Amino acid sequence: MFPRVLLFSRTRSDHMDFGTRQRITLQEDSAPYLPSHVRLMFDKTRQQWAVLAPEKVMWPDDISVEILRKCDGTATTRQIASDLAEEYQAPEAEVYADVLEFLQEWSDRLLVRSVMAAD
Repeated sequence: MFPRVLLFSRTRSDHMDFGTRQRITLQEDSAPYLPSHVRLMFDKTRQQWAVLAPEKVMWPDDISVEILRKCDGTATTRQIASDLAEEYQAPEAEVYADVLEFLQEWSDRLLVRSVMAAD
């Protein structure tokens, strides 16, 4: 019997391959998204955004929330950085470096996954 994961076609790259962890390196054409086990939600009691993952609750700062809200699997890391640079009137190169570093850290922690653009 095939593992359940093999029964469904995937359009998004996964961090796990047959039970082994492989590091995904994000690039400017990567389109990050939050996997199904990670949710970004607004906590009305605390008036603060929270990221919920199995056995974890994180309280990201405002910039982190803006980045995560743009992670929809269609916007690339370059597009996310460009949008934020325009929104905050900051140098795009600096914003891109910060966005990529943030998303790579979250990817390494399996909290963000990525769709790779077709060649």
